[in-house]
Amino acid sequence: MASEPVEVVRSIVERVARALGFAASVEIENHDDEVIATLHGDDLGLFIGRHGQTIDAVQHLAYRAALDAGLEGKRVTVDAEGYRARRREALERQADQAADEAVRFGRAVSLNAMTATERKLVHEFLRERGDVETHSEGEEPDRHLVVAPVG
Repeated sequence: MASEPVEVVRSIVERVARALGFAASVEIENHDDEVIATLHGDDLGLFIGRHGQTIDAVQHLAYRAALDAGLEGKRVTVDAEGYRARRREALERQADQAADEAVRFGRAVSLNAMTATERKLVHEFLRERGDVETHSEGEEPDRHLVVAPVG
């Protein structure tokens, strides 16, 4: 019998955390459109990885395993002690600063390289401003966002 998708997500996150040597607990939230697995513990930097690369990889693995277990119509998010919210706030601050600079000086401003998920977040965040437009440039892993004034 196949495991429930939510328990598969929990199992993947727990196994990776154990393999990395963390004594951490996993909290699962099962919403209508998303399963969120949050790792709680001390010094989870290695689990998050440089620029979130490790946590993004774990999230992808958990999502794929949950799909195989029958997950339908939901996203899977893996977080560690609020990393996702902190990263979102930092990206939104950078995006606002770049947009202000682009408008003030009338020229395009390039942001640092980001993951596809982070670029999407910034695109959507700045779309609401109306005074700037965004597009991505470059090739992975150096693909980055450009913020330009409208007009």
